[in-house]
Amino acid sequence: MIDILAGLNLAQKEAVEVISGPLLILAGPGSGKTRVIIQRIGYLIKVCGVSPYRIMAVTFTNKAAREMKERLLGLVSGSMVDLTMGTFHAICARIMRRDGKAISVDSNFVIYDDNDQIGLIKNAIKQIGLDPKQYAPRAIASAISAAKNAMLTPQEYSQHSGSYFEEVVGRVYERYQQLLKGNNALDFDDLLMKTVQLFKTNPEMLSRYQSRYQHILVDEFQDTNLVQYELVKLLAGKFRNICVVGDPDQSIYSWRSADLRNILNFEKDYPDAKVVVLEQNYRSTKMILDTASSLISANQQRKHRELWTDNEAGELTTVVETYNEQEEAQFVLNEIERLVEQDHLSLADCAVMYRTNVQSRVLEEAFLRYGVPYKLVASMRFYERREVKDIIAYLRLIQNPYDNVSLLRVINVPGRGIGQRSLIQLNDWAKLMGVSQYESLRLLYEDKVDNKPPFAPRIIKVLTSFLQMFNGFVTRSRELDVVSLLDLLIEDTGYHDYVLKQDNGEERWENILELRTVAQQFQDLVPPDGLAAFLEEIALVSNIDGLDENGGGVTLITLHQAKGLEFPVVFIVGVEEGILPHYRSLDDQSQMEEERRLCYVGITRAKQRVYLIHAFRRNRMGSSVLNKPSRFLGDIPRHLVTGNGLWRGEDNQITSNLRRWDEPQMSKTMLLELTAGDHVHHTQFGDGTIVSCQSAGDDEEVVVAFKGTGIKKLLLSFAKLEKVEPVVNND
Repeated sequence: MIDILAGLNLAQKEAVEVISGPLLILAGPGSGKTRVIIQRIGYLIKVCGVSPYRIMAVTFTNKAAREMKERLLGLVSGSMVDLTMGTFHAICARIMRRDGKAISVDSNFVIYDDNDQIGLIKNAIKQIGLDPKQYAPRAIASAISAAKNAMLTPQEYSQHSGSYFEEVVGRVYERYQQLLKGNNALDFDDLLMKTVQLFKTNPEMLSRYQSRYQHILVDEFQDTNLVQYELVKLLAGKFRNICVVGDPDQSIYSWRSADLRNILNFEKDYPDAKVVVLEQNYRSTKMILDTASSLISANQQRKHRELWTDNEAGELTTVVETYNEQEEAQFVLNEIERLVEQDHLSLADCAVMYRTNVQSRVLEEAFLRYGVPYKLVASMRFYERREVKDIIAYLRLIQNPYDNVSLLRVINVPGRGIGQRSLIQLNDWAKLMGVSQYESLRLLYEDKVDNKPPFAPRIIKVLTSFLQMFNGFVTRSRELDVVSLLDLLIEDTGYHDYVLKQDNGEERWENILELRTVAQQFQDLVPPDGLAAFLEEIALVSNIDGLDENGGGVTLITLHQAKGLEFPVVFIVGVEEGILPHYRSLDDQSQMEEERRLCYVGITRAKQRVYLIHAFRRNRMGSSVLNKPSRFLGDIPRHLVTGNGLWRGEDNQITSNLRRWDEPQMSKTMLLELTAGDHVHHTQFGDGTIVSCQSAGDDEEVVVAFKGTGIKKLLLSFAKLEKVEPVVNND
């Protein structure tokens, strides 16, 4: 018999065994919180006799939910099919499909992703008489999302609007919701907001769910927003057995409306809450923990803890200054090569993290140039590839024929000779009759229209032919499993031949086959349940859900996306003022603290080594600028770091092995005299030839062609070039 409490430390055991009432688990990075959550669920089921049907566990990603369920099956015998586990969005989607009709949400709704949402908002902007080029759809989408996360309807938002932009947002918001309803669609924020509306307007239904969920667990509670907190509070209203797990020091999603106050004020909302602190770290070395703790201690909005570990002391944190972003990428490559050769690490053991996506470009170029395998997280997601979205749009339309967005995507794919003008006419004609575009096609086919159709006879024939084919798919969807339906769709539309004629056709076809592989997971479900489950699963997948941490290349990833991951070696690049911390946070103390938490998250992903890298000069927004090192480097005591970069010295000032930033550079008379054609040697780049020299204030900027590493721009005061005699070949 498996001992549920085996392998837990004292604090972890306490977190598992406290069963009744509110519980706050403050879990530091690498403290085994996932293990605690799994064993707590196992303890409830195996020791306390709680049915899995009575438990809800909310995770931050679908990947985490899958891993937890797999590990739970190894801990507790019996089926876990009745256990409710998943992200807030996934759980709310199931609730809305089951009971959304109580607030007029059809159970066949489709879930619109980011691209669908932006397209619909552009449409809404046009329909209220404005220009999408003048009013940025993404800015409006962000404002609408914030309104929904604050549980504001379009009417409530408009009542509180205080500027012209907010007045525009209110009008677009109202039209956008009308378009969503007309398409029988919900966006991600609707899944949450409408579930709360469902419970608040239907007390009996809320009571039914409250009675079912005797125990509720929420992971990553520091990243919940207002509507998520309200949902949890409603569901836990009867039994109050609410366990939340989180770390205020890792709250990094305020831009998604995450509210740090949810975890900081939990004890105020639940005065009888038990608090358990997990401080022992199982991931990182002592040096890494000391570095991270020194950094985060500068924040005010936090709960003080003392992280500790029984792991080895480990290596000092390496702080490196490079000349520019190209040299930064070169250093990362060289150091990874050294670690692989000397320390016998693999490429997959290394991750390069950065504050903004744009920083990945130079890194990618360097990895490609030297043929080093890498995985770029947040490149084009699999489900955003054109051919994949085409097939998904067909399937979404089969599930919900009133989805105008999907219909417009596929009605001429593969090409049927329906031009943009005909599509505009179809849209306008459907609006004139007050029906969906699918319904207008049906009326056209049955010749039951009072308004004369605006199409040429050839277009009418093509449109009605498409409708006949599509209706056949709808009929067969009630009989076929999702894989067979997908195969029928590809065959009858001719999509296989169509995609092979595109650029990279074989690769695109392989993506379709990969989509088919995903569909096989739902093949055993009774039609049409398999189609609905398949579409819901792929709509809710996140960027890191498919990340293979044991793959064969170096991981390139933003600091935000690195949350929840771990690697033996972490490089954080761009540790400079204006990048990390981001320039938008410089005048906002609350945002500055979040930037520091973001840096903290990056450092604590590392098991063995951390590199913090900053560049003297960097191209930003089209121009080359001199960058100061990040203030966060000044939070790290000097005895914890090594390298040529900057840290806080004895006088509490940021200093450097290379130069003092508050002192002038060496005068030109002290610089090495070089001219075009001179041969030089650099300790990192090797031998090279001077291409050009030009004045740069009190310095000289030289362009050097290095053998093997290409052209580099360097400052003489920094580069430490050595003039050498050319090698003469006497053969």
